[in-house]
Amino acid sequence: METVLIIDCCCDLPIEYVEKNNVELLSLTVNINGKEYKDNLGKSLSYKDFYLAVRNGAMPSTSQINVFDFEKEFRKHVSLGKAIIYIAFSSALSGTYNSACIAKENILEEYKDADITIIDSRCASLGEGLLDYYAIEMLKNGASKEEIVNWVEENKLKVNHWFTVDDLNHLKRGGRVSETAAAIGTILDIKPIMHVDDEGKLIPVTKVKGRKKSIKTLAEELNKRIINPEEQIIFISHGDCIEDAKFLEKLILEKHKVKDVIINNIGPIIGSHAGPGTIAVFFIGEKR
Repeated sequence: METVLIIDCCCDLPIEYVEKNNVELLSLTVNINGKEYKDNLGKSLSYKDFYLAVRNGAMPSTSQINVFDFEKEFRKHVSLGKAIIYIAFSSALSGTYNSACIAKENILEEYKDADITIIDSRCASLGEGLLDYYAIEMLKNGASKEEIVNWVEENKLKVNHWFTVDDLNHLKRGGRVSETAAAIGTILDIKPIMHVDDEGKLIPVTKVKGRKKSIKTLAEELNKRIINPEEQIIFISHGDCIEDAKFLEKLILEKHKVKDVIINNIGPIIGSHAGPGTIAVFFIGEKR
């Protein structure tokens, strides 16, 4: 049975890679300045336009993929006798995974033999993209559905997410920091260092003073935690701050010989909550 891999836009993979490999992409929705856009990796709404609007004071809101859209996507493949793997945005950050599970149950009532596997990645941005990338490459190289699912499940809680933000006010708006902490942190140029835990939640770990120090701290966390770097591809995502992403890449490559580094923008869904200037690095460790 042919296997179809479905991913969602919160993976923040480069659109060129996704299209080149004919991967099925599902989009969450962002509403900005009263207009709705599908987050389809920069096609409907360019990264530059999105971040420019946010810097100019726009307050975007986001919505998950609904059950109907999942049913439509699943039915399209199941009706052709194909097996499905869907790797979902962390269930701790969105209801998208839950919507997919409901849609699966509805499809199974219609197609009793439907083969649908839904994986809660418990990852975000290019952490989710890292899992997607390896799954895509495995599928291209002839791996079975079972092999791909097993690899993702065995490795998803080894995917390290380390990131920092430039503007605490976006985290304040999402309830991640208090208004007082945001105000004091902004005055003192304090930058939070955060990661995503085993449940897929966003957790503050420490604080440092200054932008450059925060980026260096991300590299230091990678240095402490990465395993077999020569076998890895490092993923870096950024909120419209490519020079900072390149600086982080330089710090990593000074210490490690890796297979490759993939850099891409953080899309509107995650960017709505993290804001411009967010920078993140993703890699595999023994654990998160």
